Amino acid sequence: MILLLYITDYEYILKGVRVVYFTGHTTAFIDDHVYFENDTIAPSNTPQPWPLHKNYNSMSASATLTETNETLGTVAFLIIKNDSIWYENYAEGYSNTSQTNSFSMAKSVVSALLGKAIMDGHIKGLDHPVSSFYPQYEGSSMTVGDLSSMASGLDWDESYKSPFSVTARAYYDDDLASTILNQKVVETPGQEFKYLSGNTELLGMVIQQATGQKLSKYLKQSFWDPMGFEQPALWQLDDDEHQLAKAYCCIASNARDFARFGKLYSNYGSWKGKRLIDSSFVATSITNRFEESPEYGYGFWLSDHLGKDIFVMRGILAQYVISIPEDDLIIVRLGHQRGAFINRDFTEDFYTYVEEAYEMLKKKS
Repeated sequence: MILLLYITDYEYILKGVRVVYFTGHTTAFIDDHVYFENDTIAPSNTPQPWPLHKNYNSMSASATLTETNETLGTVAFLIIKNDSIWYENYAEGYSNTSQTNSFSMAKSVVSALLGKAIMDGHIKGLDHPVSSFYPQYEGSSMTVGDLSSMASGLDWDESYKSPFSVTARAYYDDDLASTILNQKVVETPGQEFKYLSGNTELLGMVIQQATGQKLSKYLKQSFWDPMGFEQPALWQLDDDEHQLAKAYCCIASNARDFARFGKLYSNYGSWKGKRLIDSSFVATSITNRFEESPEYGYGFWLSDHLGKDIFVMRGILAQYVISIPEDDLIIVRLGHQRGAFINRDFTEDFYTYVEEAYEMLKKKS
């Protein structure tokens, strides 16, 4: 069987078995970065700690929130109100400096890097054709905006259960670029939303080509340094030879630092008076592109729960940065599991986190 896997070019499955099942898991997990090559993103030389709210941790979590967090293995829960930490709680030995895998929250970060590359003049705009960077896509109308908004038309199979899917190969195999560039455009780009992790990986490769820098380096100079990130972070690579970041996932950082992207986008790309991304790009990013798909913009999930305009960074195991600008509120949740989907957009726990955060704030006021 092992020989057959090598002959058929599925030997990456062996790494998947070793990383997942031999460590007592059944799927990718929040501490799996130690089993992969990583780029290290150093903390800012001028760290900017979040101030503590005058009512910091004066309110206990509700019974509903506590039960949800315990059931789903929440290791970090953070509420930031008026740019100050209002509530935070950690479990299982994790802390405000612990690095855990963000999974697809990284897609929002890569979209932010796209906005930065456009502002820096490396990419002309959302309509810039992908083929100008990768001639494999000559003849296709696919743009960088199509990649960011999940409308590329690529034949990617977004399967998390089959070990033979391209998603599994991208996660555990080496030479990620070869895997991505084998994807063909099979549907007309720019027509409809279809969530494909390969879109963001290809977008990350385009950004690297455009800027001439590795994603981790461009991320550090674009956001990590000016936004005062306090802790080092890791970005998983395909292997030590190719050194390509898994752009569609896998930045390992902590709740406090992840929350900074919520604040940046709540402020429409401005950080303490300094313009980091064009405000029009941010506004476009947190607005749905397709009327029939109100749940997604450009790199961000969207919700109108409780009548609020909410934009969300989201990872597969319910990693969340939930931003509600109208109430100057950011909610961060990191943990092991997610709840069941109750509609096509979000799992039940997402709604619990939003509702219970408001209940806590209401009782304190």
